[in-house]
Amino acid sequence: MEAIKISLDDYVLSGGGANGESYDHRTDPSVMLKLYFPGKIQQPLDEMNLARKVYATGIPTPEPGDYVVTEDGRYGIRFHRIVGKKSYARAIGDDPSRVAEYAAQFAEMCIRLHSTHVSTTDFENVKDRYYRLLEENPFFTPAEKDKLGKFISDVPDEDTAIHGDLQFGNAIFTGDKRYFIDLGDFCYGNHLFDVAMVYVCSCLSDAAFIEEAFHMPKPVAEEFWAHFARGYFGTDRPLSAINEEIAPFAGLKTLIIERDTRRPMPEFRECLRPIL
Repeated sequence: MEAIKISLDDYVLSGGGANGESYDHRTDPSVMLKLYFPGKIQQPLDEMNLARKVYATGIPTPEPGDYVVTEDGRYGIRFHRIVGKKSYARAIGDDPSRVAEYAAQFAEMCIRLHSTHVSTTDFENVKDRYYRLLEENPFFTPAEKDKLGKFISDVPDEDTAIHGDLQFGNAIFTGDKRYFIDLGDFCYGNHLFDVAMVYVCSCLSDAAFIEEAFHMPKPVAEEFWAHFARGYFGTDRPLSAINEEIAPFAGLKTLIIERDTRRPMPEFRECLRPIL
């Protein structure tokens, strides 16, 4: 796919993240731009192709537009902009009194997502992703990797959608319309691999990170998880039992975190104790 040349003079910076920046069009409110940091060429192209496949499934997500490149050689993607949108993380931070309401809405979104059957040839199996992360991880011993690999293998397979980075900053709403965003890690498989990220962001991450990334104090994030868990799993199970089931899947997220931080993360590995 050939990138369309654009000028950043037509855009205004609206936000940033780990991989790049987002921009709004100066004169067309229906257009937003996700622009990657210099040197990243294949990643936005891969995300563009994936975004189009995800959009075709009917999962609510902003419509992808063009694969673009700026004058300084930065590559990105144009999307249909959701005007007036707010993330659930920002909404809760702005009004913590509505945390139960927002958690219930997010749980409903996730239930629908994890009930959506997708093509197992168009998308990657989440297990294959974890096998690859496990193989590349330099901090676990061979014996530990064998145990983790067996745990992953024994998880029941599902052919339903997984966001890949499921947290309350990656779901937005305007009015009664709700959308998932940042689906660069979209795949398919068992829903527990996905829900575990909600638990990581709400309960396992330290207070400073939660405050910076999700605009709320950790006690509010933990309250969000409690309401979300009831909305997602039902009210007939105690929260402690849900947490016990989710914990090993949350612990597996250390494979992603250690890849990015390049150091062991004992605070997350604690959740893997039952496996190791």
